Amino acid sequence: MKIVFAGGGTGGHFYPIIAVAQKVNQIIDKEHILSSKLYYLSDSPYDKEMLLQNGLIYEEIVSGKMRVYFSFRNFLDVFKTFFGVINSIYKMFSIYPDVVFGKGGYASFPTIIAARILRIPVVIHESDSAPGRVNRWAGHFAKRVALSFPEAAEFFPKKTTAWTGQPIINEIEHPAERNEALSYFKFESNLPVVFILGGSQGAELINNTILDALPRLIQNYQIIHQTGVKNFKTVSGQAEVILTGSKYKPRYLAVSYLNPLQMKMAAGAAAIIISRAGSTIFQIAAWGVPSILIPFNKSNADHSRKNAFSYARAGACSVVEEANMTANILSGEIERILNDKGAYEQMKRKAKEFSKPGAAEKIAHELVNIAMSHEGK
Repeated sequence: MKIVFAGGGTGGHFYPIIAVAQKVNQIIDKEHILSSKLYYLSDSPYDKEMLLQNGLIYEEIVSGKMRVYFSFRNFLDVFKTFFGVINSIYKMFSIYPDVVFGKGGYASFPTIIAARILRIPVVIHESDSAPGRVNRWAGHFAKRVALSFPEAAEFFPKKTTAWTGQPIINEIEHPAERNEALSYFKFESNLPVVFILGGSQGAELINNTILDALPRLIQNYQIIHQTGVKNFKTVSGQAEVILTGSKYKPRYLAVSYLNPLQMKMAAGAAAIIISRAGSTIFQIAAWGVPSILIPFNKSNADHSRKNAFSYARAGACSVVEEANMTANILSGEIERILNDKGAYEQMKRKAKEFSKPGAAEKIAHELVNIAMSHEGK
């Protein structure tokens, strides 16, 4: 049995793929399936160690980015995509998997089109309430379509589509105990923790607003600020200047990136989370932590705003639009949520209700079933 996983080189695509691969490996062990191989095809390995830990063989596939705005790079990327498709057909023919799992994104396109040409079954998963272009196209011929948001069902054939929820990796599906998490970060036990989750690339607007709000926030809260790798030096340096001479300086912790253990600990410590509105929504929901979402206003198909307001309608979060994002507004919203105990507890309940556990396991079982039936042909 051979299964290929394909997705763009971001955490939003990579970690759900790992979550499904983890469950596939559990099924392989439980059912004693012999001669099994799992592959990850993308333009970047993203996290080589995690691929190795989960038995995924990495194969590089070059792909051009399909931008919705004008850029001279679009012309070059047409050729990159063309050669990526040729390369993908060659590699897919060499591997000849029994099923392909596509997570979407431009980097999955060459692999999905190669699977289509070679008549290999395709299963896709869509994390957003409004699907991206690759998944919307692939949904017309995919054997199965799995969704995180039920609203996305209108874009796909009914007979092949199911609302499964979002696959979440084992390491971060459940938060650490609060006391353990506070001890891990060397934080005080009597102050709430604000966790800023900017994604693996960080979010410049969120970073700048947090820095502006830092003198006010640090008086009453402890802060874990994931800045993103490329922004870490700038943000941590500015924070150092802002907090010079402050007795509250130990209450602020800037980190470039959180590994799964650190993420689990941060989730356990957090009283409230500030985040973009991508697939991290489902992690936050699984943790049952109230949140403030700041949707990206230039996302493809406006999916970031649609995701945020879908979650807000469930009663699990507050939304602050980019145009309204100031230090005073963000600080005020944090204080409003944390000071209203009744509303806070309701948001916690609504977050857990929004969560749909077991997504990775459901998708993994379907992949194995399709792969085993295809293998026998």
